[in-house]
Amino acid sequence: MNSITVPAEEDRLYEVTEFVDEQLAAYDCSPKMLMQIEIAIEEIFINIASYAYNPIVGETEVSCEVLQDPLRVVIQFLDGGKPFDPLAKEDPDRSEEAIDEREGGLGIYMVKESMDDVSYTFEDGKNILTIQKKL
Repeated sequence: MNSITVPAEEDRLYEVTEFVDEQLAAYDCSPKMLMQIEIAIEEIFINIASYAYNPIVGETEVSCEVLQDPLRVVIQFLDGGKPFDPLAKEDPDRSEEAIDEREGGLGIYMVKESMDDVSYTFEDGKNILTIQKKL
C-alpha cells in the first residue's frame, strides 16, 4: 500500500487528491467515479484538518491500494487526533424541512452513500477511517 503523510491543513488537500489520482491513473475510472472518490477524500480530509487536532496542526497519513477480485480502491486515513468515530452518528434527516434548516453535517453521509464500504477503528492512538470503491 502506497502512502503519503501531510500536515492536516485544508490547503494540503490537493496533495492528497493528486496522490490518489496518481494511484488510479492506470485504471479506467469513469469521470463520475473519480469525482465520487475525490469528493469523499475532500470530506474526510477537511474534517480531519478542521477537528482532529484543533487548535494545533498534526499529520494525516493517507494510504491507497488497488486490490483485485473485485477490482477496488482502498483508501485509508490515519490521524493521531482526538478519537472520533464519524460513523457512530446517525444518518441525517433528509426531509425538505430538515435540509433547509441544516448547516453542514452531510459530509460523512455523502461518503457513506457514494463509497461501497466505509469503516472506522481506533488503534494504537490513531483514528483509522477506510473507504473502498469498486472500480
